[in-house]
Amino acid sequence: MTFFAHAPGVPHGLSRRSAILGLGGAVFGSGGALAVAAAPGDKRFVVVLLRGAMDGLSAVVPYGDPGLMALRPELVPPPPGQDKGLLDLDGMFALHPALTQAHAMYRANELLAVHAVAGPWRARSHFEAQDYLESGAERRLSTGWLNRTVTAMKAGSAAQPRAIAIGATMPLLLRGAAPAANWAPHGFAEPKDALYQTVLALNRDDRITGPAIASGLRARGFGHAVLGEMERDKGRFAFPALALAAGALLRAPDGPRLAAMELGGWDTHTGQANRIVTPLSQLDSGLAALRDGLGEAWKQTVVLVMTEFGRTARMNGTNGTDHGTASVAFLAGGAIAGGRVAGNWPGLGAGRLLEDRDLAPATDLRAIAKGVLTAHLGLGAGAPDAFEIKGFVPEYIRPLFCEGKGPFRWAVLSGLPEDLATTDDAILAAFPNHTSLHRWISLARERVKFQGLPARICWLGYGERAKMGAIFNEL
Repeated sequence: MTFFAHAPGVPHGLSRRSAILGLGGAVFGSGGALAVAAAPGDKRFVVVLLRGAMDGLSAVVPYGDPGLMALRPELVPPPPGQDKGLLDLDGMFALHPALTQAHAMYRANELLAVHAVAGPWRARSHFEAQDYLESGAERRLSTGWLNRTVTAMKAGSAAQPRAIAIGATMPLLLRGAAPAANWAPHGFAEPKDALYQTVLALNRDDRITGPAIASGLRARGFGHAVLGEMERDKGRFAFPALALAAGALLRAPDGPRLAAMELGGWDTHTGQANRIVTPLSQLDSGLAALRDGLGEAWKQTVVLVMTEFGRTARMNGTNGTDHGTASVAFLAGGAIAGGRVAGNWPGLGAGRLLEDRDLAPATDLRAIAKGVLTAHLGLGAGAPDAFEIKGFVPEYIRPLFCEGKGPFRWAVLSGLPEDLATTDDAILAAFPNHTSLHRWISLARERVKFQGLPARICWLGYGERAKMGAIFNEL
């Protein structure tokens, strides 16, 4: 991966040896550069999952790209310097006007944006892509890469690193063999007020259950929305409040050191210009609250903000955007040498979009995460282990297809295991030098139990399959 300086005289980029996380060299995933800050004390790492596919072109707007306005004229805020205008970063890129506190972090070198990022998957299903994002692999796993990070850290340290999910449920990102906790304020996972209103209305005329339910709801803090009185303080469930609490937990000397959070509301298929303001504002306030909650520990913290995929570069007929490919990722924290936009910018002009619809991906999102694990947490060889889990198909099946080999199956209609042994002997005799075939048949004989008719499968080339079919016909 390389970094760009898109416009003459505008220092956008990073060289392979320049700093993303601060001073000193380390890897930024495959082929790129990431550097680590020499921050004293316990390192903290927070992952924020933006569920719903954040539109990276709205969060970090490439207003200097001449192709932008033709693709989405209704979605681009006014230029920098105008009322409610973009917040300029470097003359080419600008933050959305809702990201005022993130802009202050950028100016303080505590925020870095990496544009045109995506995982290796091309799924446009939220659930599928989020599973890949949290698994850190090209398929869904039962464990998350942040949990595997905890395991890697434990292997290299006598102390058990503590990890926590902020919310009522444990995301896949933190599921796995390593212990992880989750925290949410009381009432966080309660049903919506509308359900309580319905229950109250159905029981209002009952002399026993009506008053009892109303009293119970009042005791739980419900107000005007349900009972015609004061409204509950729902701000304590919002992302900024959770982020503030997360910061306090991470700041504690005996508190967690890894955390996962999530923020939804990014699936802006319609009316995006207005709808995206709320989640962007929540993210902006949340990052500032996390910093405030961490206090001095912010200096030892890296926050990775990422989403499952981006959105279409071209707006749709309802002034929204649809599921796309590349988006933007943020790195924030006191351990970040920020104040810049990194990544290869693919451009928005003619012929530059992926499938003529999406911002083309230029950086593997996993490389960014791996760089943090290596450079900030100092995992070394442990960081690749969190991501480089070989899949059965790409590791074993795809190479066979490339050699023209395919599955060759047969079953013994007599139902006699000794007849299957005869076919095994025949195929081994037919290919005496086929090492992998001999190993496979030997292991299958030893370990594969029959269910129904005795049967076998192996992998043979085109000519080999024809040869074996002729031999079986003679048995």
